[in-house]
Amino acid sequence: MRLLQFSTSHYCRKARLALGYKGIEYRVENLTPGLHALKLKPLTGGLTTLPVLLPEESGQPEVVADSTRILRYLEKYAPDRSFVPEAESDRRQAWLLEDWLDESIGVATRFVYYDYRAGEGKSIDPSLSSQLVINVVRRQYKITPATVKLASERLENALFILSIWKERPYLVGNSLSVADIAASGLLSPLALLPRYRQNYPWLFDKIEEIHRQCREPLPPGF
Repeated sequence: MRLLQFSTSHYCRKARLALGYKGIEYRVENLTPGLHALKLKPLTGGLTTLPVLLPEESGQPEVVADSTRILRYLEKYAPDRSFVPEAESDRRQAWLLEDWLDESIGVATRFVYYDYRAGEGKSIDPSLSSQLVINVVRRQYKITPATVKLASERLENALFILSIWKERPYLVGNSLSVADIAASGLLSPLALLPRYRQNYPWLFDKIEEIHRQCREPLPPGF
């Protein structure tokens, strides 16, 4: 299998966590933001978002685009080490959390992270190439002080809801699920922001543990 990705994308990290948990061998192909669309459009029928998984195996789909679709595909492809709870109520809750994290909280993380990297966190990598990518992302997603403020509030609410994680090893049920994978991948960029490391140490303990279970190297900030 081949995973098309941006090396720094938290959505691509989410896909890698799932692949790692399943124990599936794959290789990555890092694409350049902006130029990536030239490669993706012919493959996906017009989609330009990453990650994109290419199974490269007879009898399998040629392309699986979108991190959530990749998780669903991997569960069918390799069901033995499942990351979907058996109980129907738990299964629904896990996918509900995954969707919420994917569609709302991952986006909020992006806004807060790139705002930090353009300001206080510029020293993390002040190189011209890094700052160019950051500026492209900020323009593409219309990251402004107003949208960052809303994103910060959304994250605070989300972390209050997710604080149940402090008292249990997994968000849903008794084993790792798509909810844990989504939370660990999509919140991982916050590790570079001091106020989150200071106020939510339990979150980064959980992210570290899930990465260990998924055999994925820890993200920057750990």
